[in-house]
Amino acid sequence: MNKPLELPPGVGAETLAAAPRPQVGISRAHEAAHLHVSGEAVYIDDIAEAHGTLHAALGLSPIAHGTLVSIDLALLRRQPGVVAVLTAADIPAENNCGPLLHDDPILADGELRYVGQPVYAVIATDRELARRAAALARQAIVATPLPAVLTAREAHAIGQYVLPPMHLSRGDAAGALAAAPHRLDGEWAVGGQEQFYLEGQISYALPQENQALLIHCSTQHPSEMQQLVAHAMGWQAHQVTVQCRRMGGGFGGKESQSALFACVAAIAAQRLRRPVKLRVDRDDDFLVTGRRHGFDYRWSVGFDDEGRILGAEIDLISNCGHSADLSAPVMARALCHFDNAYWLPHVAMHGYCARTNTQSNTAFRGFGGPQGALAIEMILDGIARRLGLDPLLVRQRNFYREGQDLTPYGQRVEDNLIQPLTDRLIETSGYAARRAEIAAFNAASPVLKRGLALTPVKFGISFNVVHLNQAGALVHVYTDGSVLVNHGGTEMGQGLNTKVAQVVAHELGVPVAQVRASATDTSKVANTSATAASTGSDLNGKAAQDAARKIRRRLMPLAARLLGCDEDALVFDGGEVRGHGPEGARSIGFKDLVAKAYLERLQLWSDGFYATPGLHWDRAKLQGHPFYYYAFGAAVADVLVDTLTGETRVLRADVLHDVGQSLNPALDIGQVEGAFVQGQGWLTSEELVWHPRSGLLLTHAPSTYKIPTANDMPRDFRVALYDAPNAVDSIHRSKAVGEPPLLLPFSVLLAIKDAVAACGPARCDPPLRAPATPEAVLDAVEAVRRG
Repeated sequence: MNKPLELPPGVGAETLAAAPRPQVGISRAHEAAHLHVSGEAVYIDDIAEAHGTLHAALGLSPIAHGTLVSIDLALLRRQPGVVAVLTAADIPAENNCGPLLHDDPILADGELRYVGQPVYAVIATDRELARRAAALARQAIVATPLPAVLTAREAHAIGQYVLPPMHLSRGDAAGALAAAPHRLDGEWAVGGQEQFYLEGQISYALPQENQALLIHCSTQHPSEMQQLVAHAMGWQAHQVTVQCRRMGGGFGGKESQSALFACVAAIAAQRLRRPVKLRVDRDDDFLVTGRRHGFDYRWSVGFDDEGRILGAEIDLISNCGHSADLSAPVMARALCHFDNAYWLPHVAMHGYCARTNTQSNTAFRGFGGPQGALAIEMILDGIARRLGLDPLLVRQRNFYREGQDLTPYGQRVEDNLIQPLTDRLIETSGYAARRAEIAAFNAASPVLKRGLALTPVKFGISFNVVHLNQAGALVHVYTDGSVLVNHGGTEMGQGLNTKVAQVVAHELGVPVAQVRASATDTSKVANTSATAASTGSDLNGKAAQDAARKIRRRLMPLAARLLGCDEDALVFDGGEVRGHGPEGARSIGFKDLVAKAYLERLQLWSDGFYATPGLHWDRAKLQGHPFYYYAFGAAVADVLVDTLTGETRVLRADVLHDVGQSLNPALDIGQVEGAFVQGQGWLTSEELVWHPRSGLLLTHAPSTYKIPTANDMPRDFRVALYDAPNAVDSIHRSKAVGEPPLLLPFSVLLAIKDAVAACGPARCDPPLRAPATPEAVLDAVEAVRRG
C-alpha cells in the first residue's frame, strides 16, 4: 500500500530523486561464488545423466600428415561395451566444424593433417570402455605417411598459408628507413599458449521429439554450435537447442573449438536415438584442440638519436595449424595492435598465416593483440639499449599525443589516457628510485641480478568483424517483484552474469538479490555473438539495460497515477518507487506496483537489443574504425634472476589499469590479477614442444606443460584501477577488462631481459626468447657474457 515518505532533515524530494542508491559501480561477490566454493555449481558433467546415456571417445591420428587408407571398424566394434563406431561417412550432411572457412573436418576424410586429429568416434556404454576402444588407433588406422610441415617458418619459406597474406601500411616505410640516422634489424619469436581451462571440452546431446536435439555444451558461442550442428545434420537451426549454464573457464578455447565435440555428440545421439556424452580427458584435449598462435617476427626499424621511431617494416608470421579457424581475425587484430601505444609515422606490416601439420590454433585471451603489441615492445627495448637510454624514456617519447594520434588503420586515438596513467604509475611505484636501487644491487651482486621494466597498453575494444557487435536479452518481471534475465553471453567465471544482474537491478531500482540470471539458451536469445573480444559486459549489459528500461517505462504511467505525481518525478530505488507530487512525497513497493500492473494487463517482460554504434571496417584494405574505444593500462615489474640456474622470481608488480567507471571493482581487479598471471605464464613458463620428426605434441599434460601456480605470483602484487569514466556511451561508462590486462606482464619479460643485460657489457641487448624458461634465461646470460 502507499505510505508517506519521510525525508531526512534538510533533504528535499528533488535531492532524493536525483540520488538513488546505485547497484552498479560497487563491489559485489560473484553471483555463483557460494556455489563454486561449496561444490554445488553445476557444470555439464554434473548434469544428471538421462536413462540410457552412452559415452563417446575419439580415435586420433597417429601421424602428422598422410593419406587415410582404411579403418579397421571390425576391431573397434568387437571391443567390450562398444555400441557403434562413427566415421566421416556417417556424417549426414556437411563434414565441417570450421567457423569461417569450411576447411576443418569433424572427422578425417581422406587426409590426415596432424597427430591427434579425430578420425573416428567410438560410442560405448561406459566412458572408460569408449576410451579404451578409441585408443586402438594405431592398430585400427591404416595410412600412407606424407611429409609434414611442423613450423611456421618452414611453411612461410614454401609459401604455405591457410589464407592470403595481409598488408597494412602507412606512409613510406622504405624511404623512412633509408633516411633514418639509426637502423635496427631483428628476428624474434614467441610461442603459443594452451588455454588450460579447468573444465575440459564436453558436450552432452539428448534427442528430443520430432527430430530435434538439446545439447548441453561448454562453449563461449552457443549460436555457432547450433549452426554447425544443424549444418552437419542437414537440419534447420530451430531443430537444435544449445544450452550453457556456466563453463569452468574458456579463455577463447571454447569459442570455435567446442564445435567438433558438439557435432560428434549430436550425430551419435541422433543416429542411435539415445543421449550421448563426449568428455575428453586433458591429454586428448591438448592433442585435439588448438591454442594461442605462436608468432615469428622479422623487422627493420629506423629511429633518431632520441629513440623516436621514424619508419618500421615488419613481417608477422603466425602458426595457424592445419586449418584457418579464426586465424584471419587474429592476424588482423595483431596488425592493428602492433602500434600499441605508439605513433608510427611510416610503417609497413605484413601478416602471413602459415599452414602447418599441427592443431588448428584459435582464439585466446587477447586474440592476436598481445602478439602484435609484444613485437613493438621488444623493438623499443632494443632501440633503448642501442642508444644507452632508459627504455621507459624511449617509450614515452614515442607515445601517441595530440597531432600524432592517427593509427595506421585510420582510427584516431581519442580520450588518450596513456600519458597521465603512466605518469601516475611512475609516481606510485617509485620507478626512478627503484631504478637506482637496482643498479646498485646489481653492481654488488655477481650471481643474483634484478631487472625493472614499465610497459604500457592500448587495447581496442570491439569485435573486428563489425556485424558481431550486437547482443540481445530478455528480462522477465514476475508478480512477486522478482526478476529473471537471460542474455546471449556465456558465464565462464568472469562475472558476466553478476554485472548484467547489477545493470538490471539498477534500472528497476531493486536489490541485486531480487535478480537472477538464467542459463544461456539459443531458444531464448537467438543469433548471439561469442562471449569474446572483451565485449561480454559491453554488449549484453546494454541489451539487458534496454529490456529493463522498456519495462520501467511501461510501469511509470501507472506509478505516477498511484503516487499522484509526474513521471519525471519518479525514482525507482531500493525496492520501491518514490514520487513527489502536490500531496507530498509518497512511495509504493516495487512488488506492489508490479502486482497492480499485472492486474491492469501491462506487459511485464521485454526483449532488449544493442548494436555498437560507429563501427566500420574494410577487411580488404584493413582500414576503418574497428574499435568503439580503447582501454589503457601500464605495469611495472621488478624481477630477480639467478644467473646460475636461470630461475626467475617476480618480486613486485605495480599495475594501474583503465576500466572506465567500473561496474564492479572487485570483479575487475580479479580480472586484472588473473590476466596478469596468465600472461606472465605465457611469457615465462608455458612452453609448447612438438617432436621434430613425428609431430607429436610432447607437452600435452600438466606434468610437461607448466602453467603458473600461486607460488609464481608476484610476491608483492599491487593492482589499482584508473578511475576515469569512458568518453563514449558504454554500459554505465565502464570499459572492458577481460583481455587488455593480459598485455601488462610484458613488463615481466622485459624486466627479466633487463636483469640478464646486467650480466653483460653496457648497451648489450640480450637475445632472450619467449617463453623465458630457465633454459632460455641461461642461454641469454651466456650470450651477453660472450659479448
